[in-house]
Amino acid sequence: MPSDIEIAQATTLAPIDEIAAAAGIPPEALTHFGQTKAKVNPDALPASSSPAKLILVTAMTPTPAGEGKTTTTVGLADGLHLLGKRVMVALREPSLGPVFGIKGGAAGGGYAQVVPMEDINLHFTGDLHAVTCANNLLAAMLDNHMYQGNELGIEKVTWRRCLDMNDRQLRKVIDGVGGRPNGVERADGFDITAASEVMAVLCLAKDLDDLKARLARMVVGYTAEGAPVTAGQLDAAGAMAALLRDTLQPNLVQTLEHTPAFVHGGPFANIAHGCNTLIATKTALKLADYVVTEAGFGADLGAEKFCDIVCRQSDLRPDAVVIVATVRALKRHGDGDLEAGLPNLLRHVDTITKVFGLPAAVAVNRFPDDTEEELALVQQRCREAGAEAVLSEVWGHGGAGGKALAEELIKLCDQPSQFNYSYELDQPIAAKIEAIATRIYRADGVEFTEKAQADLQALEAHGFGGLPVCVAKTQYSFSDDAKLLGAPVGFKVTVREVRVSAGAGFVVALTGAIMTMPGLPKEPAAKRIDIDSDGVISGLF
Repeated sequence: MPSDIEIAQATTLAPIDEIAAAAGIPPEALTHFGQTKAKVNPDALPASSSPAKLILVTAMTPTPAGEGKTTTTVGLADGLHLLGKRVMVALREPSLGPVFGIKGGAAGGGYAQVVPMEDINLHFTGDLHAVTCANNLLAAMLDNHMYQGNELGIEKVTWRRCLDMNDRQLRKVIDGVGGRPNGVERADGFDITAASEVMAVLCLAKDLDDLKARLARMVVGYTAEGAPVTAGQLDAAGAMAALLRDTLQPNLVQTLEHTPAFVHGGPFANIAHGCNTLIATKTALKLADYVVTEAGFGADLGAEKFCDIVCRQSDLRPDAVVIVATVRALKRHGDGDLEAGLPNLLRHVDTITKVFGLPAAVAVNRFPDDTEEELALVQQRCREAGAEAVLSEVWGHGGAGGKALAEELIKLCDQPSQFNYSYELDQPIAAKIEAIATRIYRADGVEFTEKAQADLQALEAHGFGGLPVCVAKTQYSFSDDAKLLGAPVGFKVTVREVRVSAGAGFVVALTGAIMTMPGLPKEPAAKRIDIDSDGVISGLF
């Protein structure tokens, strides 16, 4: 079987004008980036003629290599396309950090990819660079304000610079060394671009005016009296929005089977809210009858945040949910035993169907060494839990390997459902965090450090108590301990710090040892990536 990149490079891509025309996008709405990529101006599109169905793809608790969620998302869309449905994909943009780290690229795999995969995984249309620049412009203006006299009386700086790369060396730095004329010396640090609040703002903004307003609300520090200072007070929002003007428009590409796809925005779900831009999803819903989107990592992270944050800030409601699973991952959660690992998957099924009240199917991403007995056991247990488990073979067969899954999702989308949130906004912040921990993670409760308790008190006092919560937590466990696999019970979640992302419109609770700047693994994927004298890239997957 050829590699992902060999499959992508051997595929004939249709001109992006043809993809756009098939999706109902007029030429005047396009800004071309070569022959196979374009940005789409949503304001130049015709009004939607009928309501579309929204399918959310999430997963069981993943292994470090991932379980094929993006591959399943693309293959499901291609399966719907083969069944004659007007369908679009809406995905996040890959971050260079994971591309060169442990996970590799994030454009799908095998015969279920969005292409051109090299461009999507590397610099694409420059969106992540624009987010990085806007973030760091604000940092420069903040430090300059303090250097030039600090008229706002900033005592504590909370805004950090960012970089779209895994680089643990930058987690903690001392900058402005030597004081004047070099700056104001202080302890500082970098976040990865996907964790920047600017990225979250981009992904939740409804339009350019909303983008500017959100940027202006972002808190960058506090005065000696504890009052928050915002980007708006530094007069930074206008210049930042100018940098992000074109970035706000969704990027149009295609799957290997020429299904139109938006790839736009890239927040991580373990340290941010983990969904592509609201603009891309809503634009797709104007153009298609079915839109397939994904939320990062397991249902305890991206799907919870999609439901509790994204749906609250929009009129979106998933019509059905796909939970991706693999026998490999289930065995890992059962210490080698499939039966023992199944409760992890079934807990995610329960979260989607019982907590959020949404119809769900399980997509079992089939691997060559899976036995028929193992697959039958997964299907039986899922059926007993109220969700059909459908074998997905999209990696090897593309849309044809996703037709059975597509047929199941068409049925689920027509089922009535009663969508619920996992908590109410009028609850105190601590109570919202506890609701997520107990209802979604199945923890016994939450322990707040002294710092977290002080943070909660300050945030409530400054009027941020009515915001939803974004929990930053390891993706590898229901708990805040990455080593606690399966479906653990009898544990508590420790919240060490609580921050506000006022522009994004949520409060961030940091748990366990979660980092906002990842590091590279011992054997980074970058060591396997190369380019030959003809410009052909290898090792990117």
